[in-house]
Amino acid sequence: MAPQRFREQFAQIQRSMPDVPLAMGPDDAAEFCYEKGVVLARDGEEARLVEDTVRSHFTAAPDLTADRVRRAGPETNRTGVTRIQVDDPGRGDRRGDLAVTHALRALREHEGRAGRRLVSRNHVVSIAVNACPGDEPVPAPFAEGPNPAPAETTYDEDTAVGVLVVDTGLMHDYRSVPMLAHVQGDAQVAETDDAGVLQQYVGHGTFIAGLVAAVAPNTDITVRGTLNDAGAVLESDFGHRLFEAVDAGGWPDILSLSAGTSNGRTDGLLGVDAFMRELRARGTLLVAAAGNNASGTPFWPAAYAGLPDYAESVLSVGALRGDGEHGACFSNHGAWVKAYAPGERLTSALTGFEAPVPYVYQHSTYDACRFGFAYACTCQSPRHTGVLSEAEQSPPAKADRVMFEGFAQWSGTSFATPVAAGMIAAHMTAHKERDPRAARRQLLEANTEYAEVRGAHVPALRPPTWRPVPVVRLAPPA
Repeated sequence: MAPQRFREQFAQIQRSMPDVPLAMGPDDAAEFCYEKGVVLARDGEEARLVEDTVRSHFTAAPDLTADRVRRAGPETNRTGVTRIQVDDPGRGDRRGDLAVTHALRALREHEGRAGRRLVSRNHVVSIAVNACPGDEPVPAPFAEGPNPAPAETTYDEDTAVGVLVVDTGLMHDYRSVPMLAHVQGDAQVAETDDAGVLQQYVGHGTFIAGLVAAVAPNTDITVRGTLNDAGAVLESDFGHRLFEAVDAGGWPDILSLSAGTSNGRTDGLLGVDAFMRELRARGTLLVAAAGNNASGTPFWPAAYAGLPDYAESVLSVGALRGDGEHGACFSNHGAWVKAYAPGERLTSALTGFEAPVPYVYQHSTYDACRFGFAYACTCQSPRHTGVLSEAEQSPPAKADRVMFEGFAQWSGTSFATPVAAGMIAAHMTAHKERDPRAARRQLLEANTEYAEVRGAHVPALRPPTWRPVPVVRLAPPA
């Protein structure tokens, strides 16, 4: 049986949130995860309207009871949203949530009159987009060094560009990696399990910091472990955590974010609306991953780049495959993705260099690209067998185990994003430009390099020190 990546990672995320019952959505289409029995609304009058409307609607529903509708969170907070419980989250299974679906439908008429959304599911925002990364890391030889290689720019404390990475935290020995000398921030929580094996997604934030530092050495990089908990957080908490991340050190020049979710809508995430409005009013540029769903469906917060009000303050980044000429098989795409950068088989620091650390693969590779591409993409190469994929097999195959000694190759829009962020920071240094949004505009206007993604020619941001990785084309099946 082929691996079922979404369901494998859904179970993994549920284990990381044992007190939060989750459902798949919409209606078991397996496009996103969300909290069962709960919806979000804006504080104040809108929250009261949602609560009253849903209670009235459920009075007429034979399988639901209006007395379950109640506030499940504070009415007033900085994110401007209230959690409203619309049913017992213990009812039913993970395949959708009838109560939440009823609640969304009950407000459609009111939303039409208001001209904007009044209610939303409480989505899971995750670095495991589509509950699945582009792939899992592969050990890379120390002698080959990082790719992109470190640029020759000199670090200058007075002119360094401030970059905030909101992700998982830093590995305990990250300072043993020379290019991370000027990086600071939160420590990674629970690097290994009881057997000393690296946990899934550990090193994600360190890997990203290494990419920014390589492309733009004249940067002050801060990594916040906002997503230390298996890389996942509820939408209702995400906006608050983003505020905490910028409050800790002030609004940066560039915020690099490799997490998000789709939600089946084209108007953003209710839970981050207040943060996005404040970001727009500041000078910070958000550089955000477009997601690894191989889909044109908007992925938030990256898709804010496609909304006119946020076009200057957000850059959404898709991933190019190893040769940099075409889109990676997993990369999201569409008019809302404003630039693409190398994002397949990049090399950076996963751990420090103090001691080798074992890792056991979680997902099995596929026999062929699950998105229909005809090159040796990360869906199928390099081959490995994973724990989560084999959990339901009888008898289960033994999962593959590797050792990491510092550098790794990894793929995903998660990593194309810091490459693009680094290119903007490098442009700021080279041109003495202090405004990151102006630098974004200048970089894209001056760009003459393009790639082909799903038949469209798109801006390609390829760092000068990046080395293309040869693409192996596969023979068509007999």
